Amino acid sequence: MASKPTIYLVRHAESVHNVSKDFNHHDPGLTQTGFAQASALADTFSALPSVGVILTSPLTRTIETTLAGFSNILPNALSTDSPTTAERAAKLILDPDLQERSDLPCDTGSDLSVLKAKFPGLDYSPLEEGWNTKTGVFSADDEAVAARAGRVRKKLLRFAKELEASGPEKNAVVVVTHGVFMKFLAEDGSIDLPKAGWKAYLVEESGDEAVLKPL
Repeated sequence: MASKPTIYLVRHAESVHNVSKDFNHHDPGLTQTGFAQASALADTFSALPSVGVILTSPLTRTIETTLAGFSNILPNALSTDSPTTAERAAKLILDPDLQERSDLPCDTGSDLSVLKAKFPGLDYSPLEEGWNTKTGVFSADDEAVAARAGRVRKKLLRFAKELEASGPEKNAVVVVTHGVFMKFLAEDGSIDLPKAGWKAYLVEESGDEAVLKPL
C-alpha cells in the first residue's frame, strides 16, 4: 500500500533580525549564514524528489529560504542542463495565511510592488493588496491567527488528497513558515525548530477540521 502524503513544516533560515534583535527592521531578509542554511536543504532534505507542492509565507526571509533551498525543483529555476522537467517540478504557492503572527515591523510583509521587484517570476495571484496590513483575518490576535492556521491545515489536506490521487511519485508537501505561527499550525506550543529545520507530519480529517499528526 502506498504511503500517505507527508507534510513537512520548515522554519525559515536565519534572518537579519534574528541576529540584530532589531524587531523594527521591516521584513528583513536572510543573513549570509541564513543563505548557507537554506542552501544546505538541497543536500540534506532527503524528501526533495517527492515534493509536489511548496507553500511559503510571502515574507522576504521565507521566500529566500524557499528559493535557496528548493530552487532545483521549482519551474522558474529550470535550465537547459537541469534533469528536472516542468512537468516534474513542484508547484510553488505564496500563501498569506502562513505569515508570522505578530504585527511588529519584522513580521510584516512588503508591499506587492516591492516583492515583485525583488523576486520577479513568482506567481503573486494569491496575494491581494493589503495582505500585509495585519488587520482583519491577518490580525495578530490569537483568534485570527488560529483561524488562519486552520485554513492552512485544510489546504494541506486538499493538497495531500490531490497528490495521493495522482500517484506515488509526488507524495510530499513542504510548508515554509515562521517559528511562532508554526505553533498554531501544528497546534503544538512546544515546537521550536532550528533555523531551516523541519518536522514531518501526516494530515488527517477530524470532523469539519484538519489536524497534523507528527511522524
